[in-house]
Amino acid sequence: MKKKLLFMLINMNIGGTEKALLNMLSEIPREKYDITIFMLEKYGGFYDYIPNDVNIEVFQGYENIKGIINNPPKITIMKYFKKGKPLKAIILFFLFLLSNIFRDRRFLFKYILKDIYRKEIKYDMAIAYAGPMDFISYFILNKIRARNKVQWIHFDVTKIGFNKKFASKVYKKFDKVFVVSDEAKSKLIKLVPSVKEKTYIFKNIVSLDNIRHLSLEANGFPDEYDGIRILTVGRLAPEKGQDIAIRVLAKLIKEGYKIRWYCLGDGSSKKELMELVKKHNLKESFIFLGSTPNPYPYIKQCNIYVQPSRYEGYCITLLEAKTLNKPIITTDVNGAKEQIINGKTGLIVKIDENEIYNAIVKLINNKNMCDKFTKNLSIDETNQLIQVDKLLGIM
Repeated sequence: MKKKLLFMLINMNIGGTEKALLNMLSEIPREKYDITIFMLEKYGGFYDYIPNDVNIEVFQGYENIKGIINNPPKITIMKYFKKGKPLKAIILFFLFLLSNIFRDRRFLFKYILKDIYRKEIKYDMAIAYAGPMDFISYFILNKIRARNKVQWIHFDVTKIGFNKKFASKVYKKFDKVFVVSDEAKSKLIKLVPSVKEKTYIFKNIVSLDNIRHLSLEANGFPDEYDGIRILTVGRLAPEKGQDIAIRVLAKLIKEGYKIRWYCLGDGSSKKELMELVKKHNLKESFIFLGSTPNPYPYIKQCNIYVQPSRYEGYCITLLEAKTLNKPIITTDVNGAKEQIINGKTGLIVKIDENEIYNAIVKLINNKNMCDKFTKNLSIDETNQLIQVDKLLGIM
């Protein structure tokens, strides 16, 4: 009989976490495992990329509680007063107050999920994979029946809003906690020492053959530019550092380098980034390509791949650039030193405009270094099935 495996996340937006899930699913043998993806919302650029043999379930009724979870308490309380539901507004007021005092939203979650019955299916493993971490963690623990329950952390817990008090109380109830890099593990244990014995590293994986195949499937860059192409892939958000890239490019252009910097991705910071591009008169040099589920033709065709992030969990776009053997520059974020050997397979620099600028100039002026990185990356393949075995071995 097949073992049942459930992953829970928000949706299938185009992002590193969702892509990491798709990559992992491709390595799990279907003759042994029945897989379900349980989403809060049914949408996302990667939704159509979920394999046909994976079950898809959507949280019915999430739209009714989404605002309570995500909106500021004042807005939520006023909303229910205006709707003529003063009792609910008052109850929510006290639940928000308790949540704030104790730094623990379990009181709130228990109330809004009181009419949501536990799923009848019993899984061999249920995984709180991604999302508003406290809500999905709570749901997996209290509303999903499973022999084994796993908490998965994809981000830097010291950078993104992380409720240490909630994690200290809740994570110990999971059978395992997976983090995506050695550095991420150290940071989690420092904040939540009680989970040390059940915390394990599970590095993001990529499907090497699939990436190489997809890199030949589409056209890539739409222009006929014959200068140096730099590429950055990632959600348009402050933590990804595209604003740093724009300022670095302004300096490169001023110094006379013939460069275009292409930015693949979409997100909440696009308007601000476009204004910054306009301010530096870079409309023809910093190109927003939008979002695509297949970035690989662009990665294959670029001259240099740059990851200017302020923080990461374990950057999957670096893995993809490595797979296509591109000269890489990355800031020293979580997992960078676990993916790149500085000076051998790429350059790791501080999160600093001048450092990124100097690294780019170094690669532009040193073709032998670029060739060395490409050659070394071509023989730098690891057995990623070992990572999948860590997960499946729990059941």
